[in-house]
Amino acid sequence: MFQLQKGKAMAQMDSFNNRYIPPYLHKALMIKQGAEARVYRGTFLGKSVIIKERFPKLYRHPLVDEKLTRRRTTQEVRSILRCRKAGINAPVVYFVDNTTYCIFLEDISGSITVKEHVASAQASGQNIESLCALADKIGQVLAKMHDEDIIHGDLTTSNMLLVKEDAKDVKLVLIDFGLSYISALSEDKGVDMYVLEKAFLSTHPNTEALFDRLLKSYTDSSKKAPGVIKKLDEVRLRGRKRSMVG
Repeated sequence: MFQLQKGKAMAQMDSFNNRYIPPYLHKALMIKQGAEARVYRGTFLGKSVIIKERFPKLYRHPLVDEKLTRRRTTQEVRSILRCRKAGINAPVVYFVDNTTYCIFLEDISGSITVKEHVASAQASGQNIESLCALADKIGQVLAKMHDEDIIHGDLTTSNMLLVKEDAKDVKLVLIDFGLSYISALSEDKGVDMYVLEKAFLSTHPNTEALFDRLLKSYTDSSKKAPGVIKKLDEVRLRGRKRSMVG
């Protein structure tokens, strides 16, 4: 179900920020706030949902803010729908309020983040090799995503969920497409992988071999991988030069 709703008749006014607050946010529980959006847990048509609200940025001119927010909301929804159409696990989009820029998403119950899973495995003293199957799965999913020309923009292990389907199979779900966009450029895909590499190695120390396994899986799974890996190496080099210069 995908709709755009206009009109502010039912909204309430937040006088401090000079913005309209829809009634459904008053009834929802805020669970996270970032620089770009607030995330709530609420209900929609009897279902538990995650509501992502892109709130106004008061440091920007209102017309510029409106334009950017509309564009980024549209890009986020399109990326999610494109992923799902390609068979990549991502939350269902139930509804979009195009006045308040709220996206109603499937609440992935019974899930943990990849970050939590890897940290737990390390804390319990498990060998890194025990996580190789997960690294393979991540590489395969990201290869499929990039082959569809979807750039996530914020690849971290916090934005990947694991859902146990049965005793043997675990589903990987990609979330938080707030910085996503569509691009066929190997440069953009290489930067996407560089962002993941930096986040992965800083969040999970001593996992270089695991990330190498992820890259191998990515390379084996993507027909566009050679160009992406070449660009990844170039981005790494630029990153090192910036670090040296300061």
